[in-house]
Amino acid sequence: MKTTDLFITATDARNNFFNLLAKVKKSPYPISITVKGIPEVVVMNKDDYDGWIATLETLSDKDLMESIKESDKNFKEGKYQTLDEVEKELKIGKYRLLSDVKGTYVSSLPRKSSKKRIKKA
Repeated sequence: MKTTDLFITATDARNNFFNLLAKVKKSPYPISITVKGIPEVVVMNKDDYDGWIATLETLSDKDLMESIKESDKNFKEGKYQTLDEVEKELKIGKYRLLSDVKGTYVSSLPRKSSKKRIKKA
């Protein structure tokens, strides 16, 4: 990922703190805060931060990385199952995972669309 270098002085960051927060939230790039012209701190939006942390955790997990490498190798060699094969093996048919408003999940068969028409008032 290529980033654009964005810099702001510590004084400007302090004087325009809420504007800085708004800019960081919208920006796909981190902003460096400088002290005497030297970048000292980097500010980034929460989603990007969470993504970096997840990436670091993944890369730090040796077992997970080995599993990913093995899966990638198998995929390149054509050693994988299609979704239909997995559904058949697990005997789950065409079930799908659905979420309701509360964020709970249930399995369900896809519904066929109704052909009934709504009467106009």
